[in-house]
Amino acid sequence: MDTLVVCDTEPVAIEGIRGLLSTVEDLNLVAAETSLEVAQNAARELEPTLFLIDKAFGIHAVMDCLKTKDRQTGAVVWGVSLSESEALRFLQAGAAGVIRKTVPVDLLLECLRAVAAGQTWVEQDVLRDKDRPPRLARTSLTSREMQVMELVERGMKNKEIGSALGIRTGTVKIHLKHIFEKTGIRGRYGLALSGLKAKGLLALPEIGL
Repeated sequence: MDTLVVCDTEPVAIEGIRGLLSTVEDLNLVAAETSLEVAQNAARELEPTLFLIDKAFGIHAVMDCLKTKDRQTGAVVWGVSLSESEALRFLQAGAAGVIRKTVPVDLLLECLRAVAAGQTWVEQDVLRDKDRPPRLARTSLTSREMQVMELVERGMKNKEIGSALGIRTGTVKIHLKHIFEKTGIRGRYGLALSGLKAKGLLALPEIGL
């Protein structure tokens, strides 16, 4: 049985999760806290399969939490509203799942089970550009463009990419312009999400909301 620690700013949301998990046999709630610090301590002590975190604690606080969590625990960030850029930032910080609080319970369970199984799962409606064209073959990119693309997928900024590759920030921007033109992908967030999907690291549900 997979275990779950939930940390939410709203006690009513916690009770909702408690009630939901009481109806299934494969997920067990082992701790529920309204304090991020207390929940982190519980997660370190209990080593759960899953750690469900409320985005309402603040993006930076949640990202710090993700970066310090145990690698064996799959973190899922949920919130009333989530943008594509926020979803990507959470994934790059260490989240394995991103989902809105407004989804049907079946979709939430799908997310939790996918992350428990070692997958990365993002609610499709969080992705602004659902019809974004797939990445073209990597052979259409130069070796330097491929290097830049890989570093973008890791969440690095232009200045950091320039330092890592020994090139100017302006040159990084030129490479990105060429990458976008060749792949048909718009924006660095779209590029990073496309990279996750291309590597088979991002599972998207087929259910439309």
